[in-house]
Amino acid sequence: MIEQQFDFENLKGRLYTAVLSDVLDSMGYRNQAMLPFVRPLSEEWTMFGRARTGYFMNTFSVAPGENPYEHEIALIDDLKPDDVVVLGCDGPTTRIAPWGELLSTASQYRGAVGCVTDGLVRDIRYIRKLNFPVFHGGIGPLDSQGRGKMMNYDLPIQCAGVMVRPNDLVFGDADGVIVIPIEIAAQVIEQSLQKVESENHTRQELARGLLLQDVYKKYGVL
Repeated sequence: MIEQQFDFENLKGRLYTAVLSDVLDSMGYRNQAMLPFVRPLSEEWTMFGRARTGYFMNTFSVAPGENPYEHEIALIDDLKPDDVVVLGCDGPTTRIAPWGELLSTASQYRGAVGCVTDGLVRDIRYIRKLNFPVFHGGIGPLDSQGRGKMMNYDLPIQCAGVMVRPNDLVFGDADGVIVIPIEIAAQVIEQSLQKVESENHTRQELARGLLLQDVYKKYGVL
């Protein structure tokens, strides 16, 4: 399959999660929005890029000589521009913070554009200073060492109720996080841009005092 190229920086300024969700719904993909407990550390942030996935499972100790960070180090060191790290956590998501400032710094340096996890995050004051978009399932200081371990990376995972595969597109803003399957991504983006244009016209006419019923008949968006 030829890798599709997207201008993520341009598109993230033109799209938003609500319109992407609507278009995905219309195409029969009705489970692409992560559960609403996943929130951005700053509601000013918008994130759009390709998924690089990792999955954490519960652990309760570290074996002698074991490097509990082996897979996450390998994932971070292999990040490319426009990558979004997506980390799913097995079982209760309140046991570990798989993401923090140092991983954000390393990822940003490699050109990654954000992180999503249904686990906790920590070092949030420093992450905000970095202006590196992070979407999280909660905030807490708990390190993953001895509590959870990334078992593998770049594999299909579930994060906050949504299946995410490597290279799927991930869009996040103040309303939440949407996952776009890569095989329909170009179609979703094209239809979403068309819907944004129709919504802009709708907004303008409503602001002029036209009736919602008349405007809806004209543009068919709400």
